[in-house]
Amino acid sequence: FQVVSDSLALSCKCHGVSGSCNIKTCWKSLADFPVIGVELKKRHSLAVEVKTKRVKKKRIFVPLRTREQPIRPDEFIYYTKSPDYCHKDPEIGSVGTYGRFCDRTRSGTGGCGTMCCGRGYHTFVRTISERCRCQYVWCCYVKCDACTKRIELSTCK
Repeated sequence: FQVVSDSLALSCKCHGVSGSCNIKTCWKSLADFPVIGVELKKRHSLAVEVKTKRVKKKRIFVPLRTREQPIRPDEFIYYTKSPDYCHKDPEIGSVGTYGRFCDRTRSGTGGCGTMCCGRGYHTFVRTISERCRCQYVWCCYVKCDACTKRIELSTCK
């Protein structure tokens, strides 16, 4: 909520004869979702791992690792680590990434380097059949040839 409310921008429009500003209407509008997404991702990657500590009948969060400054209200914190989705874990419903298709030409999300969790990947060639050289035939259907095409696919080791 904080990230969204911080991204609100004030916009105003003047109303009046010949561009005068007799009446001014102002409103707040959200930033573009990609801008909000980038900020959330940044805060997520800098999240602080915490543990709870009892202080005078109250439970407070304290950083697991020693820090110079206290946790700020705009920082993300987490209490337990996320599961490792790289490996199969039926208990949490994770099928892992073994055998999953990936894009070896891409970096980041969807790319083999990230998706395969550093285990590498297999690349193989598959021949597929697809419609090609399609033409409209009077009246009233489309006639196509079947063309074969060789494509390279990659799956995680």
